[in-house]
Amino acid sequence: MLGLCEPSSEPLAARSRKQTHPEPSPPAPIATSRPSVSAVEMGARQREISVSEFFTKNRHLLGFDNPRKALLTCVKEAVDNALDACEEAGILPDIVVKVEAVGNGGPPPPASQASRFRITVTDNGPGIVRQQIPPIFAKLLYGSKFHRLRMSRGQQGIGISAAGMYGQLTTGKPVQIISRTGGRSPAHFFEVQIDTKKNEPLILEKKQIDWESPRGTQVTMEVEGRYQKGRASVDEYVEQTIIANPHVKLTYLTPEGETKELPRTYDQVPESPREIKPHPYGIELGMLLKMLQDTKSHWLSGFLAGDFSRVSPRLAEDICKTAGLSPRARPRDVHGQAAENLYKAIQSTKIMAPPTNCLSPIGERAILSGLYQQIKGDFYTAVSRPPAVYRGNPFVIEAGLAYGRGPEQAQEDQQKKAVPLAEGEADQSDDNELARVIRYANRVPLLYQQSACAIFKSVLDTTWRTYGVSQSRGALPAGPMVIFVHMASVWVPFTSESKEAIAEYDEIRKEITLALRECGRRLGAFLRRRERAYSEQNRRDIFELYIEEVVESCNRLKGGRLPVAKLKEQLQKMAMRRTGGEKTDEVLGKNGSGPEGLPHSIIVTPEGVEGEVPKMIVEPLAATAANGNGHPAVEEKAVAKSTAATKATAKTTSKARAKGRAPATGRRESAGRAEHGRKIDRRPRSAHPTAKSNARSRRGKG
Repeated sequence: MLGLCEPSSEPLAARSRKQTHPEPSPPAPIATSRPSVSAVEMGARQREISVSEFFTKNRHLLGFDNPRKALLTCVKEAVDNALDACEEAGILPDIVVKVEAVGNGGPPPPASQASRFRITVTDNGPGIVRQQIPPIFAKLLYGSKFHRLRMSRGQQGIGISAAGMYGQLTTGKPVQIISRTGGRSPAHFFEVQIDTKKNEPLILEKKQIDWESPRGTQVTMEVEGRYQKGRASVDEYVEQTIIANPHVKLTYLTPEGETKELPRTYDQVPESPREIKPHPYGIELGMLLKMLQDTKSHWLSGFLAGDFSRVSPRLAEDICKTAGLSPRARPRDVHGQAAENLYKAIQSTKIMAPPTNCLSPIGERAILSGLYQQIKGDFYTAVSRPPAVYRGNPFVIEAGLAYGRGPEQAQEDQQKKAVPLAEGEADQSDDNELARVIRYANRVPLLYQQSACAIFKSVLDTTWRTYGVSQSRGALPAGPMVIFVHMASVWVPFTSESKEAIAEYDEIRKEITLALRECGRRLGAFLRRRERAYSEQNRRDIFELYIEEVVESCNRLKGGRLPVAKLKEQLQKMAMRRTGGEKTDEVLGKNGSGPEGLPHSIIVTPEGVEGEVPKMIVEPLAATAANGNGHPAVEEKAVAKSTAATKATAKTTSKARAKGRAPATGRRESAGRAEHGRKIDRRPRSAHPTAKSNARSRRGKG
């Protein structure tokens, strides 16, 4: 201890040098740890992952994010399969959807408090053969639609089997299926589950049973969910399905015990789309290499002409010549640089767009029928764009629009207004309500991920102020308006496997924007006409208000000798002429004529319905009285007007025949047909045969 306290004998400078540059310390000993895992052991841990196992852990990718959305997804997948089967078989669909609350070992709780539901979907389709029932409902990525280029609701072969897998995970209950292919065939009952390790169906029970339906399929599954009305609910899905599928009769039994009958308003089955071959512009290099190896053609030119659409034998030889390849080359021998040259030659060659018979769009009249049946409004219009192509896939964009609240709601709003508006003051009640956008892909409603969808972004980018509708920057238009947009394609580019939003392609955005602009132009014309007509009607009312006093004053000035009735009639005619005349009455719907200059549109007024009113809606009054649209009284007036006009025409015809002459209407119709059938010759006068013969006769006389 004393030695430590003794002063150092070294000089101070040496000590400072030692402190500044200390000697390097010996390396620290390496800490011992357990031996690392070898490559052999790591390789032994590797194993194949089943697609069922993947989606079991990532079920949110399929639309099972939360219990409320999961309940909707299960109903949607079952209904989509039923509609696809019926339409492909050419059968008008009759669908029954039943959602009931189930108690967990006890009596069922109220629908708002239940956490487990039993879903049953029954259709009148062609049924399913017995051998195909287990893999269809208990095997992921199994279906008939993935490899076919034709429009259909399902695409990937995941939906209904994923719904059964979700029910198996949350409740442990199997999927129950009953199916019959015809009246003479037995009905088969199956209980199946999915083996998530092997992605194979497990059949728990199968037997033949007695079933009252002559044909069709019934699917029952028990899932964990939550029922809540409002936006993005099962109720909204059912209502929107009927708008885009007016040929469907749908019965919905709600968890609250209510039965909703949604009648069929269009009696034509959509035309069945045809399967087409892939278009050369829609494939990539890897797909081309695979097709070259899988083709049955022996020549390269035959492969191009036979395995692709819109490629003729002559065009196939031109493509081979551009690529520097022989048309007689074997397709399997084309690989490497030769395949790249062939791919570049295909992309640089001008090829006709793919055929559009693979699509089955809704149609303007059917869209009008669906909107008019389910949504109250004053104005309806629909637009179908010509077919277009993205990445070699044909598609069609359709848009519709419903504006207003309906005549009955407008009258109620007028009665509620206690304080009258000052002159020039506008009613701003509609500006607080934003428009509602309903989106569809292959007739299926899209209820989630609205802001990520190309349809919603196109609606935001459209300048609705141009068409007389208020709109804030970057927001939806304001007012009582429903905007309908549908995309029909052989392959809809969804952003995820849950099929909730459409991806952004420039071609798709362009077609959606053009369709929305056409709807906006028609809406703007309707709003401008109506505003101008209301202004003229107010002027006419003011004139008629003072006509009585003017007539009385003039009569007093004339000492009571003035023909009062004649003067009053002349003043009323003058007021009507100065305020637009019959044009104002036409716009306001007082003369029963249709909306001039507004094709594929319907205008609803308190006096009647104008435009392309769907025939099946106007004729059966009993069905329209229960449709919930709010127009039965209006339709009765329209039918009464048409009936009265028919009776008047029949009376005039009978009188004319009694007098021994043809009715005037027949003469006018025949004259109209003759005028319509007459061909207009637009050649110059010197080129007409009569002019040449007259000229020859004049020369002969000279």
